[in-house]
Amino acid sequence: MVVEAGAVTEALPAGAPCWVELATNDENRVAAFYAALLGWEYRVTVESAVATGRYVVATRDGFSVAGMYPTEGPSGWVPHITVSDTVSGAERVRQLGGDVTAGPIELAREDSLVYALDPAGAPLVLRTPPVGWLFTTDDVGAYTSADLRTHDGPGADEFYRRLFGYGSEQLGDGAEIDYAEWSLDGRPVLYRYVMGPEYPKDTPAHWLIYFIADPAEGTDATAVRALSLGGGIVVEPHDTRLGRVAVLSDPCGAIFAVIDHLDSPENRRAAVEDPDDD
Repeated sequence: MVVEAGAVTEALPAGAPCWVELATNDENRVAAFYAALLGWEYRVTVESAVATGRYVVATRDGFSVAGMYPTEGPSGWVPHITVSDTVSGAERVRQLGGDVTAGPIELAREDSLVYALDPAGAPLVLRTPPVGWLFTTDDVGAYTSADLRTHDGPGADEFYRRLFGYGSEQLGDGAEIDYAEWSLDGRPVLYRYVMGPEYPKDTPAHWLIYFIADPAEGTDATAVRALSLGGGIVVEPHDTRLGRVAVLSDPCGAIFAVIDHLDSPENRRAAVEDPDDD
């Protein structure tokens, strides 16, 4: 699906993800990695929000799927979240206990960005996308979802509820598995997970971006291929109610996930139970 923001307020309401980007300390190496793994191609643009002025837009089949820029800091993925006004959005972040690290930065075509940290230190970007904004989602090699991984579930729920008006529904048991779905007008937009014992206690709050694996290959084979391309397998492929997932790392250590929505226990049972399935 291509999200066209010809009417931004309708297609991309405040609180909806509108982009994902990677800060990386080895652009050439990771560009080759994602090209081989997810089928991305690239075009270089000039971006005033980036210190070097160089910003790489990743595309698949000609449609924009992600951004990439060089950094001297640690590599990592972050979502851009739509706001109607970055000035008031930045002020609201501060009022709620977060921090603004850059911006508002005015870009071309009435585009504006604010780089911020939530109260737990997780990065986020507030953005007012311009008319005609294109962001491909829910297709092979493209973004489909994001989890905020944090140690403070209630604090995150409150901050993002007050910032974006999210509703929150617990999908886990709230104790051993504390996993919440954030929604706007009843439609899920993002997720929040409290890191369990599988994470070191000093793991900082961060976002996990999910990209769709090619169902012809599947999550398991995609994970093995990521390993052969110089990446890593952080969490082995496993079943979830949304599909089969693997958490991976790129050659510079940025964490992301791949998911095959078609490969789920429910779909497998349906295929076995379908009397017309030969």
